[in-house]
Amino acid sequence: MDRFQEMQVFAAVAQDQGFSAAARRLGMSAASVTRAVAALEKRIGTQLLTRTTRSVHLSEAGQRYLEDCRRILAEVQEAEDSVAGSHAQPRGQLTLTAPVLFGELFITPLMVNFLTQFPDVTINALLVDRIVSVVEEGIDVAVRIGELPDSNQHAIRVGEVRRVICASPQFLAIHGRPRHPQDLAKAPIIATSSIGQQRSWPFLVDGEALNVRPEPRLVVTANQAAITAASLGLGFTRVLSYQVAGKVAAGELEIILAGFEMPALPIHVMYQGGRNAPARVRSFVDFTVKALRENPALSG
Repeated sequence: MDRFQEMQVFAAVAQDQGFSAAARRLGMSAASVTRAVAALEKRIGTQLLTRTTRSVHLSEAGQRYLEDCRRILAEVQEAEDSVAGSHAQPRGQLTLTAPVLFGELFITPLMVNFLTQFPDVTINALLVDRIVSVVEEGIDVAVRIGELPDSNQHAIRVGEVRRVICASPQFLAIHGRPRHPQDLAKAPIIATSSIGQQRSWPFLVDGEALNVRPEPRLVVTANQAAITAASLGLGFTRVLSYQVAGKVAAGELEIILAGFEMPALPIHVMYQGGRNAPARVRSFVDFTVKALRENPALSG
């Protein structure tokens, strides 16, 4: 097996986090995949994968090597496409990630439109409410909400969202409208226990941070459930503005205490490869950036 094939096998094992899964995708035997990775590690002289009885993970050296492998493999594919006269035509598999509800509301319609326009592309979408490792999990494009850490990935800002408190008009008519964040301390609250949610709710009062720790009547694991409960009149909930934009526009929910909100959170589309990214990545990024920037729900 030549070096190029070894890179392909290694990249597949890293993405699927297992030899058997990579073998099935590549149409090879598990033994052949294992031998290919072992030969690669022997030739390089370092361990690229950490193996346990249940899983396979990249070593630190493996993470660095995987980035180079993906870049080289992408450049080879682009070169072949260029020679074949299809340099600008997107094709192949695209892997992306986004938060669950954001992915359902905004990214899924974009994927459908993109796939309709480009029939030679397939998409694997990982919609999860956690920060996915772009390198380890083989992600081409990632949508991130919040400030970005220092990263080698290319990022394009496409909008922003606010952290808002909302309740139904019927609930507010019965219980009244809070005038200060402290009024929420004893109010009926719907909270979520999803990743990234805080037990205390931060606000800005006269430029100073104020944390209110409400006592929830209902705790759910998904924001959509909290939004539904608030729409039905159970109490106040705290979510991101894009998540309730439709219900606010329809009059099913109202945003309160807007003057005490924390600064808006940016939304970025991140991708690997820059100008060397495959046509499918560049096209999807351009397609997504344009659509998200035009969406009024993401303008803060």
